[in-house]
Order: sequence, then structure tokens, then C-alpha cells
Amino acid sequence: MSKAILKFIRLSPLKARMVAREVQGMNAEFALASLEFMPNKAARIISKVIASAVANGGYEPEEVVISSCRIDQGPVLKRFRPRARGSASGIRKPTSHVFVEVSKAAKKED
Repeated sequence: MSKAILKFIRLSPLKARMVAREVQGMNAEFALASLEFMPNKAARIISKVIASAVANGGYEPEEVVISSCRIDQGPVLKRFRPRARGSASGIRKPTSHVFVEVSKAAKKED
């Protein structure tokens, strides 16, 4: 089993979790192929972390399964936007931590 971690990425955790749920439990090769055609920013980022986890273990993508793909909330960058009559409203810019674990797939016996 090998893992890869990407921290403090400027991406909303809620939006990233939708993509992470799709690839959890998939074959790594199939997950990388399906993430390539997703239009989300999170898909490109998670794809890179999966590729890193596969390379960290010295595996080939077709021989491993994504055992865990977890998105945790990071710190929030707080900014403000000037509004009418001298007031201001807040802007929250969330960050995420991406954790991916891959493990060797069980051999199918025919």
C-alpha cells in the first residue's frame, strides 16, 4: 500500500469530495482515464495525486486499486469586498488537503 498527500490546495472541499467519491474503490488505470474527461478543477488535481500515489509504491496503474481517496478541509483564506456606503462583506476562499491510498489489487482466478 502506498499513499500520496497534497496539502493546502486552493480548492473547495465540498466540490472536491464529489469527484473523490466517484473514484474510490476503482482500478487506478480506469480512474485516471475517467478523471481525464471530467470538466472539474478537482478532477485534474485528484488525478495527479493518484498518479503520485501509484508512482510512490513503484506500481503500474493497472495493478492497483484506490483504497482511499479523502478530502479534508484546510484553512480558509479570508478576504473582503468593498460594498456600498463604506461597508464590506466577507469572501471565504477555502483550501483542501487531498489524501490518496492505493493498494495492490486482488488477483482474479479464472
